[in-house]
Amino acid sequence: MSMFCFQCQEAAKGTGCTVKGVCGKTSDVANLQDTLLYVLKGICWYNDKLRAKGLNPARADKFIFDGLFSTITNANFDKGSFVDRINEALKLRDELGRKCEESSVELPVELPDFATWKGSTVDDFEAKGMNVGVLSTENEDIRSLRELVVYGLKGMAAYAEHAWNLGFKNDEIFAFMQRALIAVTEDLSVDELVKLTLDTGKFGVEVMALLDQANTSAYGNPEITKVNIGVRNNPGILISGHDMKDMEELLKQTEGTGVDIYTHSEMLPANYYPAFKKYKHLVGNYGNAWWKQKEEFETFNGPVLFTTNCIVPPLKNASYTDRIYTTGASGLEGAVHIPDRKNGEMKDFSAIIEHAKKCAPPQQIEKGEITGGFAHAQVFALADKVVDAVKTGAIKKFFVMAGCDGRMKSREYYTEFAEKLPADTVILTAGCAKYRYNKLPLGDIGGIPRVLDAGQCNDSYSLAVIALKLKEIFELNDINELPIAYNIAWYEQKAVIVLLALLYLGVKNIHLGPTLPAFLSPNVASVLVEKFGIAGITEPEADVKMFMGESAA
Repeated sequence: MSMFCFQCQEAAKGTGCTVKGVCGKTSDVANLQDTLLYVLKGICWYNDKLRAKGLNPARADKFIFDGLFSTITNANFDKGSFVDRINEALKLRDELGRKCEESSVELPVELPDFATWKGSTVDDFEAKGMNVGVLSTENEDIRSLRELVVYGLKGMAAYAEHAWNLGFKNDEIFAFMQRALIAVTEDLSVDELVKLTLDTGKFGVEVMALLDQANTSAYGNPEITKVNIGVRNNPGILISGHDMKDMEELLKQTEGTGVDIYTHSEMLPANYYPAFKKYKHLVGNYGNAWWKQKEEFETFNGPVLFTTNCIVPPLKNASYTDRIYTTGASGLEGAVHIPDRKNGEMKDFSAIIEHAKKCAPPQQIEKGEITGGFAHAQVFALADKVVDAVKTGAIKKFFVMAGCDGRMKSREYYTEFAEKLPADTVILTAGCAKYRYNKLPLGDIGGIPRVLDAGQCNDSYSLAVIALKLKEIFELNDINELPIAYNIAWYEQKAVIVLLALLYLGVKNIHLGPTLPAFLSPNVASVLVEKFGIAGITEPEADVKMFMGESAA
């Protein structure tokens, strides 16, 4: 075993990747990520003590969540990037340690290893990762709960970074993330760890609310939008990932250059924001979910900008290898990385723009339009219509089918499930799971589309807000009394924080697929079943009947 990772849905054999990640992550990168996470715990340990005296530096907060974000599945495959991050982390940790001593912060006589360990070479870093990774916790139930919290924190880190980039910060969120990362190193009981997972869900709600505020303050509330999925005859740049600040700056810098911009996968919802609609060179969306990029990047012809996770390392003979650019927490060995902003200035996208000018226009792979923009403000504007449809029986049930898409053939389940749903049901979605059914001719109910797309994975917050609003309108005591069923697809750690957020809000009987997480031990899975009614999926037709309260016979 040269590595061990089971943080995503595609963990090898449903247990964990031990030689190379199914995602494409090599064992050396996996071990470096484990070492980075270990040193981040040391930074948190010192920073938490400095925070108690009001002496914690803001740059430590950013370094911590940026480091966590870089270890999310499909975000960063660049070994050199992690070596640099570990070196920076060691320097920052030791700086915070000295600041504690200078400020007379009380420290124990014996410091934890993550607060003192020193390595100087790549071999040191990789070797440390082998010893401090997931399997260093021997008890499988404690390990399971610790990792559930850590993966939730990784998801939170992604949303915290997007909000930070737009100038929105919340010190309580940062403080919790850091205390929680310390807590998973402590000798907590199962009950204490279960409580910590729900606390993680609480702050998951808060960080998604913060990002929602950041996005809507900067770009307006998403509105019902028909998005073009065809192409034009100009060269283009395909922007992938999730970061709206990067989107804004790329649009500004390409205006008037003759280069068109297309969104990809989770960037599709950028088309729903009023502020971006003024850019006439924002053509629409190209392609589907992230896992189809090996074929779709070939036909796009122009450069691709990854602003965050969702990278699939290209095959060696891929024509688009030299057309990949990364920025922020993302990274890929051999790709050009666009540096972070400095002194409040925009990122410099000139290299990718000049590259695009030399490329052929995208090849059309489909045509038409898809409709989205149903975040909470837009749905509230339709509230009377929606409520009337429920009261008259025109809408019998809502199905929350948010989450992630992935490569497994078993994910065809979600397309079949959507097709088999009765015509008097509505799908509420967010995240790239929607690509399994957002182009199906499912029609509408009295003018209300049967697929209401709220946006990115973080916009699952909107779906929770909608549910809470409906609970209020119908004067119900419990959110679970609503005619809403949850059939969620997951893939990586941002889906984990969405799940924990829903559990914190009291949502029960969530069905999760296409498989339950490998990091859930049998005992922890039993706890989730008993306390929250978490369940897996079976066959589309049987599950539809079960959700609709019909006999399977």
